[in-house]
Amino acid sequence: MASKTFLAVDLGASSGRHLAGLLDGGSLQLEEVYRFDNGGVDLGGTLYWDLPRLWADIRAGLRAAGDRWGDGIAGVGVDTWGVDFGLLGRGDQLLGNPVHYRDARTNGIFEKAFARVPREEIFRHTGLQFMQFNTLYQLLVMRLEGSPLLEMAETMLMMPDLFHWLLTGEKCNEMTNASTTQCYNPVSGAWAMELIEAFDLPAGIFGPIAQPGTVLGPLRPALVEESGLDAAQVILPGTHDTASAVMAVPAQCKPGEAPDWCYISLGTWALMGIESPRPVINEAVARLNFTNEGGVGGTIRLLKNITGMWLLQECRRVWSQGDKDWGWGDLDALSAAAEPRRSLIDPDAGDFLAPDNMPEAIRDFCRRTSQPVPEEEGAVLRCALDSIALKFRYMLGRCEELAGRRIETIHIVGGGTRNRQLCQAAADACGRRVVAGPVEATAIGNVMTQAVAAGEVADIAQAREVIRRSFPVEEYEPHETAAWDEAYERFTSLL
Repeated sequence: MASKTFLAVDLGASSGRHLAGLLDGGSLQLEEVYRFDNGGVDLGGTLYWDLPRLWADIRAGLRAAGDRWGDGIAGVGVDTWGVDFGLLGRGDQLLGNPVHYRDARTNGIFEKAFARVPREEIFRHTGLQFMQFNTLYQLLVMRLEGSPLLEMAETMLMMPDLFHWLLTGEKCNEMTNASTTQCYNPVSGAWAMELIEAFDLPAGIFGPIAQPGTVLGPLRPALVEESGLDAAQVILPGTHDTASAVMAVPAQCKPGEAPDWCYISLGTWALMGIESPRPVINEAVARLNFTNEGGVGGTIRLLKNITGMWLLQECRRVWSQGDKDWGWGDLDALSAAAEPRRSLIDPDAGDFLAPDNMPEAIRDFCRRTSQPVPEEEGAVLRCALDSIALKFRYMLGRCEELAGRRIETIHIVGGGTRNRQLCQAAADACGRRVVAGPVEATAIGNVMTQAVAAGEVADIAQAREVIRRSFPVEEYEPHETAAWDEAYERFTSLL
């Protein structure tokens, strides 16, 4: 296996980074090249993504990679979160900054949407879970409000598609991110045009769908000149960050046997589910509000979105505005010292989608549900962590119901695996072995998809073997399960 370096541009909701993956002799080494902050910007009461600043940071990271490796970079690919998009008008003019999925514009949209097309009909076309910020409802709000941007739009590009267009000049919609829009039919593998037309959305803005591993071509000449990456091809990874993260799950299955594992991609969100060879669109999936999202290698990510580290991130942000600028180690110590399972919340209650003050939102929920109110910071954190672990247990049962078998191992990947307390709590609450790692799963999956496309790795099975050899994992065995059983009964009463 020849030595090649691939650059993953991995954008999350709170930060972004460029990581170079050096593939050499059947092993992968990852090196961080550049890191930058991300987040929403309020302009006139609307929450936007700062696309110009993000693009400036992406270019800065390309220059840093060029300074370090130059023409040694063989590929570049971008992954981001799902559902958000930008619109291009005549002459490929960008029509404003993309709106953030946590913006309030889609509050109350379900009633208006289902008055046009019944919920069951939407699910039949898309097999997707219902979340108010899905692209379908963002577009519907624009239509209902008579947005001039929608009238002028000729092309819709999801966030990673925007960056790939800026990198190459090529416009397409990568499949894994398109599959999060609720405008995509996972059975046909095409846009759900009958549904799009039923909502009176402009069908012409939905462009060609490209698969992960598609080679878009070289960087624009001006970018080559400023970065020095004259040998790099832009290669589509699974551009939805969870698709790339799941590709990097270091799981092993015996030939012909069904997987006995599920995954949690743990970051701001926790995406929990199973891999399926085909879409599962039936009454059980609809009832559980699970989702069929596209995966790398023709798989389906049958999963559920759960609120993840967002609860802790927002608590830290609020406290840092005062005189408590704590690091993550400080927060870990505070939560470890607090009494476990004393107060619980439903992490996915609407109270926690975008509150101004997360600690107060947690306290208000406990107060409203007649529980002890966590006044101290450590108690607030412990309440959040215990509740996330119990939500994992709840969703584990749903995954087993849909899989029709017992799941023995929970693979947790992503930055949230650094929180060892949550990983242990997940094992304890679920009564299952937890395998945590790799931390940079999204970037690893991004890099390995590029490597497969470039012919450096044969397929996903071999890619996962390379990942197993290259990155350590940490295992957590369950204990104290009886105490968690009692807490689980209280937790389910809150859902």
